Amino acid sequence: GSLPAALRALPEPVDVRLVLPLYPQIKKSGWDLTPVASFNIPHSRGPILAEVFQTLINGVTIYLVSGAPVSESPAVYSGDPSQDGTKFTFFSLAAMELAKIIDWQPDILHAHDWHAAPAVYNLRLIRKSDNFFRNTKSLLTVHNLPYLGYDTGPALGAFGLPRAHMSPLPDWAEHLPLPLGLLTADKINTVSPCYAKEMLTEEFGANLKGFLGTRKDDISGILNGLDMQSWDPATDPQLAVNYSAETLNKRKENKKKLLNELNLDPDLGKPLFAMINRLDHQKGVDLVPEALRLVHDLEWQAVILGTGDPSLEDAARRLDQEFPQVRTVLRYDGGLARRIYAGSDLILIPSRYEPCGLTQMIAMRYGCVPLARATGYYNRLPLWKSWSEHRIPV
Repeated sequence: GSLPAALRALPEPVDVRLVLPLYPQIKKSGWDLTPVASFNIPHSRGPILAEVFQTLINGVTIYLVSGAPVSESPAVYSGDPSQDGTKFTFFSLAAMELAKIIDWQPDILHAHDWHAAPAVYNLRLIRKSDNFFRNTKSLLTVHNLPYLGYDTGPALGAFGLPRAHMSPLPDWAEHLPLPLGLLTADKINTVSPCYAKEMLTEEFGANLKGFLGTRKDDISGILNGLDMQSWDPATDPQLAVNYSAETLNKRKENKKKLLNELNLDPDLGKPLFAMINRLDHQKGVDLVPEALRLVHDLEWQAVILGTGDPSLEDAARRLDQEFPQVRTVLRYDGGLARRIYAGSDLILIPSRYEPCGLTQMIAMRYGCVPLARATGYYNRLPLWKSWSEHRIPV
């Protein structure tokens, strides 16, 4: 949501438009949606109707694609490869068809991760024969390489997207959406310069190191950024008391309110640990319960906010039951997340690898100190080198 608005705010504004699936959650949001188009997307079992709606947010035109594959899936990510593969391939092809129907010819098709990679692959398949897209280039942004879209190959085939043949990809990857996008994108970027380097290593290359080496000249990294107006404790409407770096003493009022909201001990002297995360193995969430048990004899409190892997949700729930000073909130709650950033003392970042680290960026913006697991490319450098040659401005 932030990048399109930032592009529009440039001295020479870019006509950028955003396309998203019309998830059930968005339908409930009360946005003012205007119908703009309806058309069919071919499928092996018969055409599927796509209906597209339009809205305007922060000056950015947003198109929302609806249709059976989207409306019949209750969650953004269902965890069912067949369902998700059908939904996101349908969405990717509908987004491209929409551009033709409204006669808006893109210079750049910018797709994110495996979910939109079918659009990149389709662009390469049709570009030579379709005058509308003949001059359109593609950029594929990778947020998390191991999410390749496993077991979604049949869904791509059902929409007429064939597996690759005689390609640099390993055989097992020639029908998966993210590898197909990586194969055919004009340019590839990641959410940080470090992750662009990490992707080319054995450890972080998701078994694609050899193939990615053939594309290394087209891979770059641009560090993720924050919308500094949205993430601003001086103006954030979710906070009990607003504050800034100059008025940091006011921050403690947010801790008081948060402890009360969570029904925790009101003693401000006890450090409050927080973890705001997708509950996923990559995020190292399973490391936290054991780490907290190791310091059970010290005074501390903790709050965990997030949803994800059922086994990790159970582990977080058991931690809540075991320790009266722990609160586990298993839901997505943007408002509570902001109050936790503003009221906690330390944010736990136990990730096994971290493509960027928006959580730590937000935490530091709100005066909450990150406590992170050492990981990634720079962790391999000698300490003197990582700090003397790669200082991070604050």
